[in-house]
Amino acid sequence: MIVDGSSKELIYVNKIIQECILTFNRKGFLTQEDIGTIAKLKNSSKPTLDENSEQAILYTKSKIIKPKTENQKIYLSLIKKSDLVFAVGPAGTGKTYLAVAMAVAALKNREIERIILTRPAVEAGENLGFLPGDFEEKIAPYLHPLYDALAEMLTSEVLKKYIDQKIVEVIPLAYMRGRTINNAFIILDEAQNTTSAQMKMFLTRLGVNSKVIVTGDLSQSDLPKHHTSGLLEVSRILKGIKGIDFIQFVKDDVIRHRLVKDIIEAYDKFEEIENPNS
Repeated sequence: MIVDGSSKELIYVNKIIQECILTFNRKGFLTQEDIGTIAKLKNSSKPTLDENSEQAILYTKSKIIKPKTENQKIYLSLIKKSDLVFAVGPAGTGKTYLAVAMAVAALKNREIERIILTRPAVEAGENLGFLPGDFEEKIAPYLHPLYDALAEMLTSEVLKKYIDQKIVEVIPLAYMRGRTINNAFIILDEAQNTTSAQMKMFLTRLGVNSKVIVTGDLSQSDLPKHHTSGLLEVSRILKGIKGIDFIQFVKDDVIRHRLVKDIIEAYDKFEEIENPNS
């Protein structure tokens, strides 16, 4: 069958309409920004609009952000269902990236008023005291991965406005002390580097109409050997409490470069040989 130019346009328009309907059904409303972003996808070679678009979390200028593995689908359903979700697993499984996407979507949908992203400023083979600048300048490199995720999902102008107006905060964990955070989406990244006291402090910041996502990789703790990771301990303390869920990602969920999965597997095998009784 030969498809002429007008037929191609009709197919495109039909896909746009279907995508708008799916978005409306998922969100309950449709904004002008949604329509504009969906329409711009016409000129993008990827991703294409397809039958799985109802799983979309967020539309950006260049792509649709949605789960790619079964565990990622479960993860998103837990985030929608529960007020507190712990996501544990190796690097590259989308734990933080998808949580940030869900937070941005919730903000755009006006389900929350702000996003708080935080990380413990734990030294990974580097001494903070020897780095130049004041405390903010010293901890800035620890927070860059969170800024990078936001920069993929928001334009630079919108992100700057949100940060200036404190709608989006990217802060070290120490800055969470003493706060009660309402109407917010709160993400604690690199939680394997929290102590037990820090984890308790963070979790008790949860306010009304707020949602907390905690992500971490227990194989990459930078805590001193005599400190127990708050992330490791919390599963024993909070398991079974209604409204709290845990999900364990595995190397098959890695969606970065194919070598990342091989590297994780090689290290796992090496550690099994070196520490057979651990």
